[in-house]
Amino acid sequence: MTDLTYSDLIRDAQTRLGNYLTPCVRLGVTGLSRAGKTVFITALVRNLVSGGRLPFFSADAEHRIVRAYLEPQPDDSVPRFDYEAHLHDLLSVPPSWPDSTRRISELRVTIEYQSTSLLKRFVGLSKLHVDIVDYPGEWLIDLPLLDQDYRTFSTEALALAAAPERAEIAKPFLSFLAGTDPAAIEDEQIAMTGAKLFTDYLRRMRESGAQSTLAPGRFLLPGDLEGSPLLTFFPMPLASGERPPRSSLAAMMMRRFESYKSTVVKPFFNDHFARLDRQIVLVDVLGALNRGAAAVGDLERAMTAILKAFRPGANSWLSLLIGRKIDRILFAATKADHLPASSHDRLEAILKLIVDEAISRAETEGAGVSAIALAALRATRETTAKQGSEILPCLRGTPIQGETIGGVTFDGATEAAIFPGDLPIDAAAALSAARSAKTASLELVRFAPPKLIDTLPDGKPAAFPHIRLDRALDFLVSDYLA
Repeated sequence: MTDLTYSDLIRDAQTRLGNYLTPCVRLGVTGLSRAGKTVFITALVRNLVSGGRLPFFSADAEHRIVRAYLEPQPDDSVPRFDYEAHLHDLLSVPPSWPDSTRRISELRVTIEYQSTSLLKRFVGLSKLHVDIVDYPGEWLIDLPLLDQDYRTFSTEALALAAAPERAEIAKPFLSFLAGTDPAAIEDEQIAMTGAKLFTDYLRRMRESGAQSTLAPGRFLLPGDLEGSPLLTFFPMPLASGERPPRSSLAAMMMRRFESYKSTVVKPFFNDHFARLDRQIVLVDVLGALNRGAAAVGDLERAMTAILKAFRPGANSWLSLLIGRKIDRILFAATKADHLPASSHDRLEAILKLIVDEAISRAETEGAGVSAIALAALRATRETTAKQGSEILPCLRGTPIQGETIGGVTFDGATEAAIFPGDLPIDAAAALSAARSAKTASLELVRFAPPKLIDTLPDGKPAAFPHIRLDRALDFLVSDYLA
């Protein structure tokens, strides 16, 4: 064995001490259907590990980031976020959007940086572990169920199902319910039929563009619970203050609802959600605005439900005893690349109005909360087009096959310059108009991913184009990199 020099021993001691002192921030990433969680994480990691251009990420702008790299995740019981497979989808020819989030997963990124602290610099290179926790927004929607009993859940779910914008889709379930007696003897076949019709209604609502308020979330993403009695219940009307008869159908539904909370929802909260330090919520505000009043109302209900689930507040040494709180929450309106740059601040302002109550509540509790418009992977480029004497700000990209604007149907391979329209300057007026509009004021299409390259001429990995991804990073982790 080679004898270690005094310098080697010092260096080894510094490395061991640095590893021991390495802080870890658990960053939760969630969002409602079609918000782009998978793409966000893939693009975020890619730009970090590739040394991408992140001018508004302060540690990078100050040239203090030495490198970032993936490491094995610490939680052996949680599936790993399949970064490499999602990256492969985006780099394929032709590129494709990766599959959406269907379960919880994690990924650890370690950032080595030069600290602004003299003490940290004496120890050596500083490191930060960022444990990214990806989970479906449907699971987050379930958390408010912990504070509800079966009667409250049923009252809210049935009121939503009977709403004008949902009643037609919910008609098969509501018709079944009208012919079902809650006091009848419990029956597994009735339970299975009702649960299937209720799930079909929820699924069709999601396919129609509903953002949320589709609890229970596992009905839409059952995983290995598919067919389980835990997912074989449905809401039923119950008279106020009355307890259903023993062994009745309603008593059966009530029992399974409570089992769902204790077996599915509580473990998610205790094992994963309650351990988060920071949170980003991705929101498809633009899609809701484009679909009209019903979608906007649904999005606002979703945000209300989500915000009730958070535990905002500042952390201190007491957090070790009473449990950690989420001390920074970022709401991000995704798909900013579907609008010209002049509308990015306007999209952000609309999101701020939607989550204004949450921002006020979280700030009162001592947490940092912000809202931003971003595109984690930019699929379009800015251009202009002349219409008569007017110059219009347009977007150039490749619309997905089957997308249609103005009678033109795109083939999925041809680039096009599109004028989607502009958001109004007054955010309050824009949101008010969207709440009452029955038709879209914008002309939007879905774009295919941009054609990306894997490596640069020097062999280094290429970064991905984005809009404000660096600002999101700065808000979420920059204080750890001081």
